[in-house]
Amino acid sequence: MGNMKKLYLLLGVLALVCGAVFLVSRIQQHQEAVRSGTTTVLTLDTSTATALSWDYADNSFSFHKDDQWVYDADEAFPVDQVEIGTLLGQFEQFTADFTIEDAQDLSQYGLDDPTCTIHIETTDGDYDILLGDYSQMDQQRYVSIGDGNVYLASSDPLDVYNVLLAGLIQNDETPDFDGITAIRFTGADDYTVTYKENNTSTYSAEDVYFTKLGSQTLALDTSRVNSYLSTITYLNLTDYVTYTADEDALSIYGLDDPELTVSVDYTATDEDGTETAETFTLALSRDPEQREKDDDEDVTAYVRIGESAIIYQITADEYNSLMAATRSDLRHQEILWANFTDITQVDVTLEGETYTLTVETDDDEHVWYYGEEKLSIGDFQTALTGLTAATFTSEQPSGKEELRLIVTLDNENVPSVELAIYRYDGSFCLVTVDGTPTALVSRSAAMDLVEAVNAIVLN
Repeated sequence: MGNMKKLYLLLGVLALVCGAVFLVSRIQQHQEAVRSGTTTVLTLDTSTATALSWDYADNSFSFHKDDQWVYDADEAFPVDQVEIGTLLGQFEQFTADFTIEDAQDLSQYGLDDPTCTIHIETTDGDYDILLGDYSQMDQQRYVSIGDGNVYLASSDPLDVYNVLLAGLIQNDETPDFDGITAIRFTGADDYTVTYKENNTSTYSAEDVYFTKLGSQTLALDTSRVNSYLSTITYLNLTDYVTYTADEDALSIYGLDDPELTVSVDYTATDEDGTETAETFTLALSRDPEQREKDDDEDVTAYVRIGESAIIYQITADEYNSLMAATRSDLRHQEILWANFTDITQVDVTLEGETYTLTVETDDDEHVWYYGEEKLSIGDFQTALTGLTAATFTSEQPSGKEELRLIVTLDNENVPSVELAIYRYDGSFCLVTVDGTPTALVSRSAAMDLVEAVNAIVLN
């Protein structure tokens, strides 16, 4: 019996050794089945795709292609065709840096319960792509494409498939405005802006935008108009509230009767250099209840581009910037915006006395004189060019005249400009330009100009 027990014991040990050898050999075989090196593991002709769906987290999306890609859950949804192309494009030439052939235990790669499941149908066949865990060592995604292998993806498809429905909508675009011919505003101030270079009604060559103010041709501030147009160009049109802008929706968001409508006529140039005349239109409104209460403290505002089916919510800052569209908002705020170096003479009337300041040019240097005396003109220049409108007005002056200036310019279109400053109240003075009431200016700024003149003529 003792010998038999020893025999059985030896046989048991032998079996354990054989099992260990077998297990080691299997581990070695498995290790040998891991291949490194970047390899293209899937080539997809995206033009043959007919359906795309995926599940990630709590989101499931499904699209099919007719002539264009369509959202299965709501065919009215305006699908961003380029974005679908980007999603499919992840698998045009899908590469892996490591390959684990004939993987047995998918749980160790997170592929038994995938993070994301992608299904693609094409005219050539269907594909099921599973995205698993990240490799702890390489920080790359484990992926299965259904061929029995597990791959470490060179790039993570989840970087683009981690998207919400809002990221798949075909948002409206706002153009860079080139070749503008006209801008029309309808709302609190109804008027049209025209573009014209070398206009004879202004003394600044930089003035290219003009409108009518009564019978007067009013030059607008080019930088202000361009800044306004940039506000439109860079609007953040991503936060849509509906993509079915029917009559009911327009009423809900106040766009059946917009607070402001802006239309821009411009020239669009395509990649071939072909130019076409285009009109861009934007409608803007606050929430109807806010608008009725005239509540500007907590603005909720919406815009619509042209006849688009999409309505977007915009920020309060964007709303306020777009609403700053009156003539007063876009005109020159400076009372005299001529280039100071274009001034050749200033006749000043102060307390009933008239004084003349002249300018001579010496080697491109502009030298100011009062009589024979050469002047240091810095304070006068600062006060004159810094005289800006606090508010524009058509009110006739009734107070005492504080100062009158006739500014002679080296400009054949507008050879001179007459400014008169009148007392208005303790805070403001009223300014007329060529006899036309124009603006209220800060009284302190007006007095700075009076003192600058006094410093010259009473010195």
